[in-house]
Amino acid sequence: MVREIKVTHDIAFANRPQTTAVKLSLYGCSILSIWRVGHNVREEEISIMIQKISQLSSMGALVNVSELATTLTNDIVCRCALGRKHGNSHFGDLAGKLLKLQTAITFSDRFAWLGWMDNLIGFMGRIKKISRELDISYDHVIDEHLIHENKHDDPDYNKDFIYILLQIQKHHTNFTRENIKAIIMDMFIGETESTSSTIEWAFAELVKNPNVMRKAQEEVRRVVGKKDKVDEEDIHQMHYLKLVIKESLRLHPDVAINVLESSMVTNIRGFHVSANTRLVINNCPIQRDPKQWERPDEFIPERFSCNPVDFKGKDYKFIPFGAGREICPGISFAMTVIESAIANLLYWFDWKTLDGEELDMTEGFRVTVTMKNRTTSCYCCISFDLNLSSTLYMYILVDSLKITCS
Repeated sequence: MVREIKVTHDIAFANRPQTTAVKLSLYGCSILSIWRVGHNVREEEISIMIQKISQLSSMGALVNVSELATTLTNDIVCRCALGRKHGNSHFGDLAGKLLKLQTAITFSDRFAWLGWMDNLIGFMGRIKKISRELDISYDHVIDEHLIHENKHDDPDYNKDFIYILLQIQKHHTNFTRENIKAIIMDMFIGETESTSSTIEWAFAELVKNPNVMRKAQEEVRRVVGKKDKVDEEDIHQMHYLKLVIKESLRLHPDVAINVLESSMVTNIRGFHVSANTRLVINNCPIQRDPKQWERPDEFIPERFSCNPVDFKGKDYKFIPFGAGREICPGISFAMTVIESAIANLLYWFDWKTLDGEELDMTEGFRVTVTMKNRTTSCYCCISFDLNLSSTLYMYILVDSLKITCS
């Protein structure tokens, strides 16, 4: 059924429904998918994350690793999109609040005649307030780029993503400021949430399955050797790590619920589908279908070693990023950050649960599938000495990966 919808009727279901929250916050859904990300930015931000863990843990301080994953992706997106970090994760905080509201089910979306209830309960006011704050921030950043536009002629000037969009606007008069702001919004909401949640789930599965973690860690340390950093070129040789991430995406897909909307009348397996009909595809049962996967509820990365199935949207039993025209445009960005972050965490530190405590793997849902209870499971983290001459024990508290180390 999914294959037929995504292949035979792909054009008919190329639209996503414009919910009340999305219409208000994403500039009329005028989102364009354009993305370029700097290699050096990723390496620098991951290095900063590792330094934070080491410094705080050496003082016996508590460190929230899930929060670090969110900060990591937010800072990478900020630097690539805006040319610099944005103080106090301002965009990230506002985008996170907006994300919760965007996934809410409103009266307007279900019963148009009860739309007034959204105002009564304060929903419309909240989403308009946050959207207005973000809009002001976006305008400030765009104006700042326009003021310093003369620097763009300097070959050493950091040509960030907004610079690229402003150049596009010069040559395409129908490319508006709202288009630019919508793209920025798409980055912060889409990339930050999906990338950080995937890091969170993959790392949780590794801690829950110590034998898998041992194999992945041995591979990472063998490939990197005694170098002072994990290069992205090294990751291409980490085949088992890639299997681990694929298996994590199978159990915890980035896009759990794919909502489509038909743009025309069509027929699917004898069923008449009217225009503007919403169709919901639940990826979780597809990716845990016992007819397609052996022992589907178990975390077994090796299942992909001889299985060519990929997550690029061509194998419809494994579509964690969606498929067809609605496939996530930021797959390459997300996977690069995910692989680099997890490889570094495995290279620099050893991890285990504290006192054998069981992890709470209950799922929550926003735009992506997240860990519902992020403060119940503890891990012990031990730093990995490059010279293998001494070991530093650290106490770390991690949110969804609540880590305590000694």
